[in-house]
Amino acid sequence: MSTGNPSEEAPARTKRADALRNQQTLLAAAAAVFVTSGVDAPIREIAARAGVGMGTIYRHFPTRADLVVAVYRHQVEACAEAGPSLLADADSPLAALREWVDLFVDFLVTKHGLANAMQSDSGGFEALHSYFLDRLVPVCAQLLDAAVDAGEIRPGTQAYELMRGIGNLCVGRDSDPRYDPRRLVDLLLRGLRRPQAS
Repeated sequence: MSTGNPSEEAPARTKRADALRNQQTLLAAAAAVFVTSGVDAPIREIAARAGVGMGTIYRHFPTRADLVVAVYRHQVEACAEAGPSLLADADSPLAALREWVDLFVDFLVTKHGLANAMQSDSGGFEALHSYFLDRLVPVCAQLLDAAVDAGEIRPGTQAYELMRGIGNLCVGRDSDPRYDPRRLVDLLLRGLRRPQAS
C-alpha cells in the first residue's frame, strides 16, 4: 500500500513531461540545422535555434554521435506517425504520398552524415537502418496502396523500391549545392501516376 502523497507525484510527472518536451524541441531544432548545415554543424547553432544553452544539449547528448542518432530516431518516428495523419487529412492519397515523400527527403538529407558521425560503430548503424526499414516501409506501402486504390497511380510499385529510388536521388546533394533532389523526386512521383491523374 502506497503512503505517498499524490500531490508529490504530480510535479515529478510534470517535470518528466517538460523534460521530454524540451528534448523533442531540441531534436527538432537539431534536425532543421542538420538539413541546412549538415551533421557537422556547430552545436552552438543548434542551441541557438532551440533556444537553450550548449550545456543543455551536452547534458542530453554527451557526444555528437548521440545527438545524430537521436535526431535520426526522432525523424523516423515523425515520418512514421505522419503517414496515417496525412492520409486522413490530405485532399487525396496521392497528395498525402507527396507530402510524406517531402518529409522523407528531409529525413534522408539529415541521414547522409549518420555513418560518418557514428564512425566505427557499423553494428549500431545497421541496427538503425533495420529500425528505419521496419518503421517506414509499412507506412510508405499504406500510402502507395491507398493511391492505387483511388486510381491515382499505377499498381506494382513496391514501397522499398520507391524509398530506395528516392534515397538514390538524394545522394548528390551534399557535394553539389546546385543539385536539388526534390526536382527529380517530383519527376519520379509523376511517373507513378495513371495517365488520367493530375
